[in-house]
Amino acid sequence: MYIDRAAEVLLGGGVVAYPTEGVFGLGCMPDDEDALIRILDIKQRGVDKGLILIAATTEQLNDWIVDAALPDPDPSQPITWIVTPRPHVSGFVTGDNPGLAVRLTLNPVAAALCNAVGSPIVSTSANLSGRPTARNQYVLRRQFGTLVDYVCPGNCGPASGPSEIRELRSGKVLRPGKS
Repeated sequence: MYIDRAAEVLLGGGVVAYPTEGVFGLGCMPDDEDALIRILDIKQRGVDKGLILIAATTEQLNDWIVDAALPDPDPSQPITWIVTPRPHVSGFVTGDNPGLAVRLTLNPVAAALCNAVGSPIVSTSANLSGRPTARNQYVLRRQFGTLVDYVCPGNCGPASGPSEIRELRSGKVLRPGKS
């Protein structure tokens, strides 16, 4: 029931908070520029850094990335891949970066959200830029409860912090993860 409500909010142009592998995230539909701007405003984050798209399946990313396929997710270490975006991907998503950050989510709530909207969703950590990230619902609701349209219940996991970031083509690790 809460997944259906969160999907309604996303498809209606809203911003939701939800659990991901390691932290709570803020999300919207990746083609909704008003919602993208709102997320950046909520986080007090510049557009230059870019955002991440998460998906439940590689197929959900087909309209967003040029690269044919991502490796299967490793349950012990979520990986965010830097890939080549399709030309229509908004600069609010890519920022000043030539690549697009994407991840096949291992969190059941985040995956259910992607499946419910039939699309990847934006995923950025639920924190003010440069501040600690919300890892539980109490902190999340205190910091963001009035700033988002819906808080999706659930627990973070299976990781204990941010995902590793790697370039897909070279395999180069840009940020080690915390599992």
